[in-house]
Order: sequence, then structure tokens, then C-alpha cells
Amino acid sequence: MADPGTASRVQPGGSRVRVAMILAIMAACALLLVARAVKLQVMDTEFLQSEGEARFLRQVEIPAMRGSILDRNGEPLAVSTPVESVWAHPGELLQAADRIPMLAGVLGQDAEAIERRLTQRADREFVWIIRRIAPDLADRVRELDIPGVFLQREYRRFYPTSDVASQVVGFTNIDEVGQEGLELAYDSWLMGHAGAKRVVKDRLGRVVENVELVREAEPGQDLHLTLDRRLQYLAYRELTRTVAEHQARSGSVVVLDVTTGDILAMANVPSFNPNSRDLGSPEGRRNRALTDVLEPGSVVKPFVVAAAMEAGLAYPELVIDTTPGTMQVSGHTIRDVRDYGELTVTGILTKSSNVGVVQLALGMDPRHLWSMYSRLGFGTVTGTGFPGESAGVLRDYERWRKLEQATLSYGYGLSVTPLQLVRATAAIADDGRLRQPSFVLGSDNPVQTVMDPSLASQLREMLETVTLPGGTATRADVPGYRVAAKTGTSRKVGVGGYGDRYVSSIAGFAPVSRPRLAAVVVIHDPRGDEYYGGAVAGPLFGRVMADALRLMDVPPDDVRTLIAQAGDGE
Repeated sequence: MADPGTASRVQPGGSRVRVAMILAIMAACALLLVARAVKLQVMDTEFLQSEGEARFLRQVEIPAMRGSILDRNGEPLAVSTPVESVWAHPGELLQAADRIPMLAGVLGQDAEAIERRLTQRADREFVWIIRRIAPDLADRVRELDIPGVFLQREYRRFYPTSDVASQVVGFTNIDEVGQEGLELAYDSWLMGHAGAKRVVKDRLGRVVENVELVREAEPGQDLHLTLDRRLQYLAYRELTRTVAEHQARSGSVVVLDVTTGDILAMANVPSFNPNSRDLGSPEGRRNRALTDVLEPGSVVKPFVVAAAMEAGLAYPELVIDTTPGTMQVSGHTIRDVRDYGELTVTGILTKSSNVGVVQLALGMDPRHLWSMYSRLGFGTVTGTGFPGESAGVLRDYERWRKLEQATLSYGYGLSVTPLQLVRATAAIADDGRLRQPSFVLGSDNPVQTVMDPSLASQLREMLETVTLPGGTATRADVPGYRVAAKTGTSRKVGVGGYGDRYVSSIAGFAPVSRPRLAAVVVIHDPRGDEYYGGAVAGPLFGRVMADALRLMDVPPDDVRTLIAQAGDGE
């Protein structure tokens, strides 16, 4: 039997061993910890720093300002202004869900809709609440100081002219990407390049320090247009007035600088306000002067006369018998408004005789008439680069039948845009030179000679008679200026053929002695007793041309009339 005293003597020694072992283990752990700390803080410093920065250092985008769109005088048509947008970190904001109604109340939104959107995207770190708000509203959001709600600087597109030039200028989407018009056509030119910077954010996502600039934001380039904002306003005002007066469905006005091809004004009604979130129906967003085509009616008669004179088949004083005011072509009756009897070729334009111009058209080779139309740009786009521009329709002459050749002479059987019409009219005004129209100031507009200068000069004199007493466009005259023009009235084709819907139009230029401006007016579906081009489109043409000549400082060339008017006023 063991001695109890022996066991008690051995136990203290065993305890010391165990204590020593524990101390040794603790010392080894301490050494390991120290070694690990040295490794991490001395040897792996870059790794730790990168891990820390990954959690707090962020690279954020610096938005770039989109270039402005300016008129020929530097007046703004589209500009970008700095605004702020509200975004949220779903996880953080949902933890303070009781404050969402406060945010919704300030922003005028539905609280449940916000919370539902956040819940659906709870796994994300970024959700837009509302984009591009007014500065005072941004200040109110900032004062709420709601966890998980932040403000970010952006830019908002603003259009000072509102609906006056909206179809030409176009608009952008909420991210300032061009969607229509020149905003779309020159999107890459206007759009800048976003910059970037590194920042330190706290756990709430707020920027507490700007670390470094990675790259600077490059603003977009400004786009200087040929449009004159003053003339654009005047054209739009007069067009709106005419469309309302005649209860028409729509209308377009285009004013062109004869000497350069610059488009000075291009107005369309109906229109839309690009500043509104509701852009309305596509009906008001189309740039009808470029995208919509029409059968031009009698507006094309000067080009038929030009082709006949070029072919040696006619001259201004040549007499054509239009009696009895009708003629038969392939079983179809061609009619004039009344029996004009014998008319000179000039008189055919003055009175707008269908019978007379058909006789000229049928007397020439179809290829020659087609050549004149083709040279003047019918059937091809004008080259403006505008999105959606129509080329119109000009069938090949080899497919023409006799009746089609006849109707083509007074504007049926081909389709053109208002811009094509004013461009062709400007070629007569500019000694037979056809220019590529342009929206961008300083563009190189190629010139093609499509008509002998002497022929163009004769046509100018002939077309002046249309605005003088006895002509169809007397209401298009401009006091103090010699004006040349040609009216047109065409029936619109429908499901059952040509009905009682009309297109009233006029194309012309001034001053005749030294043409500077050309314009075209097209009014669709005028209602009431007046639907002829001279009665509906003529007065609008006269008012717009008078404003344009004054704004462009074009000196009067009808001094005799000015003196007579001054004498009558005494």
C-alpha cells in the first residue's frame, strides 16, 4: 500500500510542469502573433493597404458637360446646366424605412413605390430615386440627412426656344444621349468624355477625401447652326397663325440663303416642347420639312418651262393656245381653272395653266424632263445628314407613259420634300447653281451648275409676273422688293383616289434683281373656302420673306414702289 504522503509530495511537481507547458504555449502563440503582425505590417504592407483601399477607396466618374447648340449669332438653342440627382443604397435606406415617407413627400413620389423598388434591388449598392431635380429640391433632400440617401452631380439639357425649333434641334434622353434631330446627328460631336477621380468614402458611402484625379472630364464641342433664332421665331409664329386660321392639319416653312445654301429657318406645326417629360405624339416630333413628302402641284411648272426652253422648244414670248381650257391625254381630261385662251410661255406661269404646261411637257423627250428634275435634286436626299431625311420619289423616265409625263408637268406623279423644293427654287435664283443645303455654320456646301445662267435669269423675270397683278401670288408680294414665286395647289391621294383634301404651297425668292433668300411654304389640309396656294400659303410667304429680308439687312430693289408709297402717305 502506497504511502499517502508520497502522493502529496509528487503533485506539486506535476503542477509546475503543466504551468510551464501552458506558459510555453502562450509564449509560442505570442511569438506567432508578433511574427504575423510583423509580416503583415512590414513585409505585406502593400497588400494590407490595397485591401483597405478596396474597402474605402473608390474611383468615381466625373460627368462631362454636353456641348451647346447655338444659332448663327451665338444664341443658345440647346444648353446643359448642372443639376443633382438622388440615389440610394438600398440596404442602408431600408434599415431606416420609417423615413422613406419623408423623402417621398419632398420629392412628390409614392413612398410605397420607392420602398418596393429598393426591396427588389436590395442586393445592389446603387439605385436611382429621381434624376435631375431643381437646386432648391436638392437642398431639401440634403437637409433630411436620411441614411443611405445621396446626391450626385449631373447635367440636364435645356432648350430655350422650346417648341419653336424642336424638330430641327431634336432632344436627348435622360442620360443626355441624342435621340432625334441634330442632337442625334451630331451626338458624337456634342457628347463629351467623362473624367474619373479616386476618392475615399466612409461606411455610409459619403466622399470624405479626394485622393487623386485619374483623368479630367472633356466637355463636348459646341455646334453652331445656320439657323437664325430671330427668323425661326418669326417663321414659327406666322406658320402657327396660318395653320390655326385655316384649320389646317399641319404646315412647314423653310428659308434658305441663296448664296450659301445655309438653312436660316425651318419651322413645323404641330410641334412639341423638348423641355417637357411628355414629348407628345410622334405626329409633332417629325421634321416634316425633311421627312414628309408631297405631290407638289404647280410649284414645279417653272422647272418644266426651264426644260422646254433648254431644249429649244420654247421661249418667254412664245404663244401657246390653251383653248378651251381643257385637253384630253390618254382618255384623261386636263383642266385649267378657266379658259385662258392664248398665253405666252410667261403667261403659262403667271396664270398657272395646266393645259399650257402639259403641251410643253409632251413636246419634249421624256428623258429631258426627267433630267431637269433629277439635276435639281428630286429623287435624292439633299445631303444635310439629318436623320430620317426622305429622298422623295422620281420614277425613271423609261417607265413613264404619256399620261404620267403630262401629270408630272403640273406636280403629280412625283414626291418631294419642302427642302428639296426650296433648294431647286434657289438654283433658279442663283444663276443655275444648285447648292447642298446645310444646318452647320461654315460648312463647305458643294455647288453644281444645273442650268445655264442666262436661262435662270429669264426664269427669274418670268416668275416675277406671278406676284404682280394678274398673277396667282399677288398676296405674296413684299413692299419695296421685287419678288418671284410660284404657287401650287394639289389634291391629296387617299384610299379611294384623289379627294377633297389639298396641299397649298408656294416657293419663291427675293429680291429678283439680286436674289438673296429663297423660301417655301407648305400647308396640309386647309379647311374652309380658301385652299389655293396663293390664298393660303401666299400671305404667309410674304410675311416671312419681309421679316427675313429685314433681319438679313437686304436692301430694297423696288425703289419706284417705295417712292410711290411714300407719296401716297403724304
